[in-house]
Amino acid sequence: MIEERVGPSAWTSPSRGGRELIGRLLRCYPVTAFVLVPYAIFILPMAAFHENPQTGFIVSLVGLAVLGSASVETVGLLFGRPAPRWREGISRSCVRYPHIYPVARLVAITSVLANLLGAYLGRGTITAQVAGDLPSTPLAALTTLFTGWGAIGFALLVASHLSGRLSKAKLYGWLAVLVAAQVLVVALTAVTAPLFALVFFVAGAGALCGIFRMRNLAACAVVLFLAWPATFEYRNALREERGIAVDSHISAADRLRVDSQLTVVADIEVPVDLGQPGPADYLRYGLVPRLLDPDRPAISTGQQINQFLGGGPTSAYTFLLLGNIWFFNGAIGVVVVHAFWAAVAAVLLRWRGVPGPGRLILFCLVLSGPLLWSNTYPDSSIGFLQHVTSGIPVFVLLWLTRVSFRTEPRHAAGRGRGVAGTVR
Repeated sequence: MIEERVGPSAWTSPSRGGRELIGRLLRCYPVTAFVLVPYAIFILPMAAFHENPQTGFIVSLVGLAVLGSASVETVGLLFGRPAPRWREGISRSCVRYPHIYPVARLVAITSVLANLLGAYLGRGTITAQVAGDLPSTPLAALTTLFTGWGAIGFALLVASHLSGRLSKAKLYGWLAVLVAAQVLVVALTAVTAPLFALVFFVAGAGALCGIFRMRNLAACAVVLFLAWPATFEYRNALREERGIAVDSHISAADRLRVDSQLTVVADIEVPVDLGQPGPADYLRYGLVPRLLDPDRPAISTGQQINQFLGGGPTSAYTFLLLGNIWFFNGAIGVVVVHAFWAAVAAVLLRWRGVPGPGRLILFCLVLSGPLLWSNTYPDSSIGFLQHVTSGIPVFVLLWLTRVSFRTEPRHAAGRGRGVAGTVR
């Protein structure tokens, strides 16, 4: 009787198989997952816990967004599914970019320095927001050219790791540097929103790219939740030091009630026209740096909404991303906007195989801008164009440092075999 022996490569543990299944599902429906998860794990539970009477309205908004994204992503599966071996595919796509990790380091360091310098010079501070001031010095205006480089650096670091050029420990170290730099920016600006936007983006994009495990993300979410009260008090103390009045009746728990912030729009007849940006404004603000157009007025949809609600021009209010789209475009707008970005994401992730560094950068810019749940629409869509424009030097640098396939055939094969054994 012959006994069949099964080697280690012939079986897959249940936990690993589950991770691979989740990874494939996330890459089949990346936009749907990125939109749905914040509401499923945070906003809707908060609304249910506090018995928000408009919880059904939130569910309907999420349903419209998912309808738009999931329908497009499902149709996209008919034309091709994501590569089952994500890491090996990324490794092959990055073979022509042997210097991707040095470029990633350069972009990440530049982003950190630009953010710190801009905050030190007064860009994005709570005082500047209240006064409605824009960067007044050429150096401060120059730092605005690198506002999207954090997401670009993240994409390149992830590509460096997935292609075998950067260990997981060093990847996590670089991500910690990006987050720590944003913490320092909070100390200079007394504004916490960009910090939490970065954290949510890194967590969501990292999960889609397969660099985080779900249990680790859950542990980080618990830490953030426990740290929020102290962070909130620290932010208020910073604002009082700068002479900014702080409402003592609003607690840290109240600020977590983003569900109530969203449901304000439920009682408003939509769509509403506040003179929001049109196609010409998208091109002017998205493609032309402020350094070349210094006299153009700032776009702040949050201030327009605040005045619409009866507030003053020195404060801003938004209904979160979904609420703003509903406010300006109605139900059809929520479906169409998410369908559009789902189509963009599908092209970036599946067109001609697994994405290389360039398409991965664009995908991360889509996630960090037009699709991040806490961002302001339509400002974030214009911001996407700005970030793509500011990233042109990075795309050029990647193109200049690439090599032809004929120069590294053995490197390509070696990378593919090495990474295949580390698929998670």
